[in-house]
Amino acid sequence: MTAPRTRTADALDVALALANPAPRPPRSPEPQAGHDPAASADPEASASAAAVPWDEARRIAADAGRDAARHAEAEAEDEVEELPLPGALGRRLAAPLEALSDLPAFDTAAMDGWAVAGPGPWRLAGSGAALTAGRAPRPLPDGRAVAVATGARLPAGATAVLRSEEGIAEDTAEDGARLRARHRDPDHGRDIRLRGSECRAGEQLLPAGTRITPAVLGLAASAGHDALAAPPLPSVALLVLGDELLVKGRPTGARVRDALGPLLTAWLPELGAEAIAAPRRVKDDPEALREALAGAAEEAEVVVTTGGTAAGPRDFLHAVLADLDAELLVDGVDVRPGHPMLLARLPHGAHLVGLPGNPLAAVAGVLTLLAPLLAARNGTDARPDPEAPLVAEVPGSGSRTGTRLLPAALGPHGLEPLRYHGSAQLRSLALADAFAVVPAAGAPAGAAVPHLPLRWGAA
Repeated sequence: MTAPRTRTADALDVALALANPAPRPPRSPEPQAGHDPAASADPEASASAAAVPWDEARRIAADAGRDAARHAEAEAEDEVEELPLPGALGRRLAAPLEALSDLPAFDTAAMDGWAVAGPGPWRLAGSGAALTAGRAPRPLPDGRAVAVATGARLPAGATAVLRSEEGIAEDTAEDGARLRARHRDPDHGRDIRLRGSECRAGEQLLPAGTRITPAVLGLAASAGHDALAAPPLPSVALLVLGDELLVKGRPTGARVRDALGPLLTAWLPELGAEAIAAPRRVKDDPEALREALAGAAEEAEVVVTTGGTAAGPRDFLHAVLADLDAELLVDGVDVRPGHPMLLARLPHGAHLVGLPGNPLAAVAGVLTLLAPLLAARNGTDARPDPEAPLVAEVPGSGSRTGTRLLPAALGPHGLEPLRYHGSAQLRSLALADAFAVVPAAGAPAGAAVPHLPLRWGAA
């Protein structure tokens, strides 16, 4: 990769400039759903005239991901890897998954009983021991029957399976062991899993781009595959900004625990990405941030930062991005929480997603910018799930505009907004199944709204 162009800048000058930023329009406290006094003050609440609507921000992020995917495909067609089945988990199929064999590969018994040939009664063949899975049986002549177990390969000539409870086996001195139906003969093909009834060899089972889940691994194995071709996951470097953050122990003095490092690292595989290393902690210093960003952009395709996106005295991200000649694609989104998020393209092509420092606001930023970016890079999308009704009313936010993302529990009656939804709070997130997407005007109970699922580690 080509190193990004930099220029020498005095750290003190940058810090002084940022300590006295251009004034921004004031913002009222974040609106609430329900009664949550702890969420009434939102330190992320600085608006920007450049903020784009939430839907538009997600579209821009997806477009950026598709552009990056096209460029990567043109540059590195040979990077597709052949991975043994367990190692392919979480990746995407580089090519359609085709069946290498008919499924089932041969006619099999769907029930315990007897394989019968033609109409009864039947003479029992063999020693009376049942055919079981894994054995290749001899052909069955017409008028004969043989005991069979579920899943066993049926002999050539078998026309049906007579279930155990529907047959009577008898020994007669004249004719030996005989079998007859208790009520009537089984219909032709009864309780037989016919060869190729699920698929035929060469048939496409799944399209390229499908995420490789445990179920996909099972299907691939049953269809004859030992390995799967998958492109590399987008690489992500995670930078956690802030002098106040602790990496272990209890909050003490004026310092707090870093919640986003563990949360985002564990979430990246579900989002279709791979962290290049453990989160790097970066102190509140413009030169340290510039050095960390330049290094991360050389190593990863996507850089994710937490904190430093607003206009406070120690928020240096905008100035450093300008110093690196980065192109801002999104600078603030009209959404609560998480308004001061951003998306930028760095000079050599890597993308940077700047998340707010408050944990719930950062999660909103992931769902707004990072998830669509990564999904598009992987050839899929991150659209909201179909609408679901709200279990409780979500009050409006007065004259303010903007989308609201509220953690919610998804139950049989719909989406129930959870109480602790301030931008710095994670309590509701741990109980949430989704984020309800609610307009600024609010919505009454029963109103159908889109929702963004939180599939923590799920397929």
